[in-house]
Amino acid sequence: MDAQELYDDAARERLVAEPPKRVDAPIRTPFERDRARVVHAAASRRLAAKTQVVDPQADDFVRNRLTHSLEVAQVARDLSRALGSQPDIAETAALAHDLGHPPFGHNGERALAALAEECGGFEGNAQTLRLLTRLEAKTFHADGHSVGLNLTRATLDACTKYPWTRAEAPAESGKFGVYADDLPVFAWLRSAAPPGTRQCLEAQVMDLADDVAYSVHDVEDGIVADRVDLTRLDPPAVWQTVREWYLPDASDADLDDVLAGLRTQGSWPTTPYDRSRRGQAALKNLTSDLIGRFCGAVQHATFAAGEGPFMRYAADLVVPDRTRLEIAVLKGIAAHYVMQAEDRLALMVRQRELLHELVAELLRRGPDALQRPLADDWHAAADDSARLRVVIDQVASLTDASAVSWHARLTVPGA
Repeated sequence: MDAQELYDDAARERLVAEPPKRVDAPIRTPFERDRARVVHAAASRRLAAKTQVVDPQADDFVRNRLTHSLEVAQVARDLSRALGSQPDIAETAALAHDLGHPPFGHNGERALAALAEECGGFEGNAQTLRLLTRLEAKTFHADGHSVGLNLTRATLDACTKYPWTRAEAPAESGKFGVYADDLPVFAWLRSAAPPGTRQCLEAQVMDLADDVAYSVHDVEDGIVADRVDLTRLDPPAVWQTVREWYLPDASDADLDDVLAGLRTQGSWPTTPYDRSRRGQAALKNLTSDLIGRFCGAVQHATFAAGEGPFMRYAADLVVPDRTRLEIAVLKGIAAHYVMQAEDRLALMVRQRELLHELVAELLRRGPDALQRPLADDWHAAADDSARLRVVIDQVASLTDASAVSWHARLTVPGA
């Protein structure tokens, strides 16, 4: 059976029914249309100027949120096609997965989470759902409210990395996928899901693709930035970071064994990166081999666990424990040598201060300082909590550079 035929009318349904396209328009599936809508969204373009790990203006090579999302999309599409599910759904979810992330990467996310405490907190994935179903306007309901890009149920479900509310969030992570005032659309998109907080298969593919790309490419960026040397690691220090950031119960012995296994990968470096063309090629081969290693292990384990079909709620992605540990080791290397570097820690403090000052000033000035759509939301807000959410929506939409320029224009005398 063709992958397209696995998805029923409910999976293809949109919040607002749309008339057929004109007869001379290209024939596309509903999921191909979803992908096009995300690609053409203004929020997608803004990702090019948002931090992934290293400031996108710091180096021409390092990844930004847009290039990261494109790489996640490629991994997700290939794995989805290999499993026999609809690749457009997984790819669209991957392209959309970081749309809600604010300026300054996860550092900015933590700052806005603290600032938004009185209106229900902030989480980049919940912001993504809000953007797709409200803020990035393309279609309106008959009652006059925006339904965002009006994506299909299956695509929106695949975009929901954390299908639970803040109150249901695991204590160890605090991650959640929906704000209180977006619960109606969340209930609609999850109407076909079984009870509980299970991700659909396509969301699991997106989630894994994000982890794979994040772990491999952040190490690659760290190597090129001269912050990571895979031939001179300090395992005890890295393992402490792995436990603090990702796997609190991982033992030194297990992590030592996993690193030893990664070093048997034929393309694992034995000499430091020297920036030559041969060195560049070797680094690219390493990233390609690691992605293939992780995705191959997951594909094999998933096929071994059942006959499928591998779509929606008919099956789950199976990630071997060993693969999870290998990914965590790479993420720990990047976190230890790049994200915890002293020069970055000082910069991160200033970034958080900037966002605190910007939010305070926007709250003080009100709608005159907001972009028109957000000013309209301010006027429609019922109370201070709702107005705070509007300001958070505004700041979250900014790029790194525009956050700095807005701050200078609004808070620096004579700027």
